[in-house]
Amino acid sequence: MTDHHSRPATAAADYELASFPNGGIAVVFGGGGGIGGALLDAISSADRFERVIALSRSSSPSIDLLDEATIERAAKFAGDQGELRLVVDATGFLHDDRQRPEKTWREINSVNLARSFALNSIGPALIMKHILPLLPRSGKAVFATLSARVGSIADNQLGGWYSYRASKAALNQLVRTAAVELARRSPEALCIALHPGTVATKLSEPFTAHGLEVHPPATAARHLLSVVEQLEADATGGFYDWRGQPVAW
Repeated sequence: MTDHHSRPATAAADYELASFPNGGIAVVFGGGGGIGGALLDAISSADRFERVIALSRSSSPSIDLLDEATIERAAKFAGDQGELRLVVDATGFLHDDRQRPEKTWREINSVNLARSFALNSIGPALIMKHILPLLPRSGKAVFATLSARVGSIADNQLGGWYSYRASKAALNQLVRTAAVELARRSPEALCIALHPGTVATKLSEPFTAHGLEVHPPATAARHLLSVVEQLEADATGGFYDWRGQPVAW
């Protein structure tokens, strides 16, 4: 089914998302972004779900990560369409014209730090609050949020980027905690954090180092969905990169 919330199927995918029951609903929060849009196309091309819903600031209903009422309304809208089998949170904030990643502790600013947490931690936590109770009690269902390797405390060798690192580390803890509660309600469901790698989007463009492997959004989307396809229920609460390898906390 397609409408102004959904993307029509494109070329046949190289994966089938066959681990999910047929039918059901897939949802992408942040569907207006580079990775979010590519995920919509890739999920649609797998032709596994009855409907693929895009939620963003410009969708109807729209979402605003700083306004819980919009998230609650959008979650209810999605849940009313059928069983939510795959929900991907592709929202995220790194920089804009008023805020850049910090190079040193001298650049730490309470307003910018709070803004990063609001968009990278609190917003996704509110999505989990309203989406996870709607996942089916049986059969595979996945909630996946896009985290980042720089949110790994163990992997931090370079320093800097205080707000982004800390807000993604907080997101990882929120995912882990929510997964414990979800397992009691829906033992076959997963709540996971995914690192998409470096993707050629406006978010990463200013920070792409020479020689760094950069994936086009469509490639990144296929990688992420391949990971989602492979993971089983005992992987819930984990943090995985685009290859499906666990990332250290």
